[in-house]
Amino acid sequence: MEQKNGSSLTGFVLLAFSDRPQLELVLFVVLLIFYIFALLGNTTIIALSHLDPHLHTPMYFFLSNLSFLDLCYTTSIVPQFLVNLRGTDKSISFAGCVVQLFISLGLGGTECVLLGVMAFDRYVAVCRPLYYTVIMHPRLCALMASASWFIGFANSLLQTVFTFLLPICGRNKLDHFFCEVPAFLKLACIDTSMIQSEMFFLGVFILLIPVTSIMFSYCQIVRAILRIKSAAGQTKAFGTCGSHLTVVTLFYGTAIYAYLQPSNNYSQDQGKFIALFYTIVTPMINPLIYTLRNKDVKGAMRKVLWKDYDSR
Repeated sequence: MEQKNGSSLTGFVLLAFSDRPQLELVLFVVLLIFYIFALLGNTTIIALSHLDPHLHTPMYFFLSNLSFLDLCYTTSIVPQFLVNLRGTDKSISFAGCVVQLFISLGLGGTECVLLGVMAFDRYVAVCRPLYYTVIMHPRLCALMASASWFIGFANSLLQTVFTFLLPICGRNKLDHFFCEVPAFLKLACIDTSMIQSEMFFLGVFILLIPVTSIMFSYCQIVRAILRIKSAAGQTKAFGTCGSHLTVVTLFYGTAIYAYLQPSNNYSQDQGKFIALFYTIVTPMINPLIYTLRNKDVKGAMRKVLWKDYDSR
């Protein structure tokens, strides 16, 4: 059979959960609700960070970046999936697949790095509180946020190019609900061990280096907190980091499971449900975590709502 790469195809068929038609309606309703909540929650965080002067701090600058990332990430995947769930046509164009893979990988990689940057921000806030405003000045914050976006999309460009250079011999049925690297590797009609090694290295760089930075930051944070003599001070210090640590655990736990396990242990059905979690559930939960655990955000929300109420 003549080998053809992805560029010879007009599009791909996203099989998703088409082998379980009874599940598709349930998924459509649940995902639509989750998607609406993700849009509302992340938009609220961005709006509050912009409207309330008390939230014009490095922490909320990075948090609004995270919310914008989650907003874009879930929007790059979920609307297409919802359309496929309710229609008979499960296809996506070749160009659409390239764009979806590039954007979703870029945003996911950016979030990996950004969470590491946010850990550094918490480290400075707890361990160097007197120098916090000096160290975390606006120019440095903008530089670190920009670097997160650059690294995320540079990694995405490499992985997207590697993925679409694979010969797939005319195969166009992706056993997934969106264009993702592990699903493409299964389409390849050549030995993919080399490309998997290269992508594994990129995955280690984009995932484990920020994780190492986060672990180092939190080791220093815990040591600093334990030196605080008052219980109230310890509780307050832990409170400033608890939301971020919860988000880190959710995001990195699913990402490491999905991308850094051996391919022979990768169950496609398992991978789909894990992907559902990090593409829709996590972006919806993140605003709730920061809202429910953060007095500043709740206070800003009350002020904005009360102001709107008084203006009527």
